[in-house]
Amino acid sequence: MADRTLAVTLRQAGPIPLDVSFTCEPGQVLAIFGPSGSGKTTILRSIAGLHAPAEALVRAGGQTWVDTAAQLSVPVHRRAVGLVFQEYALFPHLTALGNVKAALGHIPRTGRHERAEALLALVHLSGHRDRRPADLSGGERQRVAVARALARDPAVLLLDEPLAAVDRTVRRHLQDEIDQIRRSLDIPVVLVTHDFDDVVRLATHLLLLDGGRVVALGPLDALTSRPDLTWLRETVGLGSAIEATVLRVDASRGLAELGFEGGTLLAPGRALTEGMRVRLRIPAREVILATERPRGLSLRNALSGVVSATHSDANVDHVIVQVAIGNVLLLAEVTREAAAQLGIVKGMTLHALVKSMSLEVLVPNQSFG
Repeated sequence: MADRTLAVTLRQAGPIPLDVSFTCEPGQVLAIFGPSGSGKTTILRSIAGLHAPAEALVRAGGQTWVDTAAQLSVPVHRRAVGLVFQEYALFPHLTALGNVKAALGHIPRTGRHERAEALLALVHLSGHRDRRPADLSGGERQRVAVARALARDPAVLLLDEPLAAVDRTVRRHLQDEIDQIRRSLDIPVVLVTHDFDDVVRLATHLLLLDGGRVVALGPLDALTSRPDLTWLRETVGLGSAIEATVLRVDASRGLAELGFEGGTLLAPGRALTEGMRVRLRIPAREVILATERPRGLSLRNALSGVVSATHSDANVDHVIVQVAIGNVLLLAEVTREAAAQLGIVKGMTLHALVKSMSLEVLVPNQSFG
């Protein structure tokens, strides 16, 4: 079976400097996150063949698409790439169905209509098949763009700021749809975004990019639990991302018990149902550390763990403490004074206290069925 891993190495001095190397496996979503001008979109364009860096090696779907050392470059139309732009790039004179069919030139004409219908159904737009882009909402146009990208049977799906042009409510719906689609495709997905909410909700892996260079690369939970990523702290604030399962919901208390590898947590129960898989984000600034398990508090979440790492910068007055709770790494941000008073050192046992209302519970939206 051919290796379906996306493997990318890109280098150039300008106009936007690049020095990056990464892989993305089928079923993974690699989010590329960084400031404007850091080279995020240039990376996607290089994979798709729309930009030619000075040095490049790109392999996907078991094929080499570009190898500058061997003077090899596969033309854009021969690369099995699904690319979704921020601007949608739909044909205004074609219906939703027509836009999708336009991307099906690689299959026999007799099968294009049925395949286009199936793709529109995948993005929940069967009822809008005959509408033109001008008659669709921003979110609906974006879903047509996703369906059209998938029409090429891509070896990799590239999403370039796909949710930037829609409001927050629609954004949440589209995040869920993209996540559902990604799970059904089993191909590498690379997401470029400037919104960390997209990263937390969609990504399995994260590449932090700054000035065209990789600041950090790895699984999302590992990177969001690293205490030394000063750049990430200054950009969006540190916070651990944890996968959890809803164990039970107590409607009378308005709370749900969530189970994860390190134990259980109580969180607001609205919109949660038993058995649901959710992702938690726990902001580091919302975690309180104690040397003894507290009593007589309204707070219900107290997790015992061992300090696995600490980090502080000379020019700041706080310390980032990483606490291992089972196999889960949790970050806490405390003042230097508090760290000194508690005598925090690697290997000591601490209790991490988290208010239920501080937990950001990312719930799959059920609106589209």
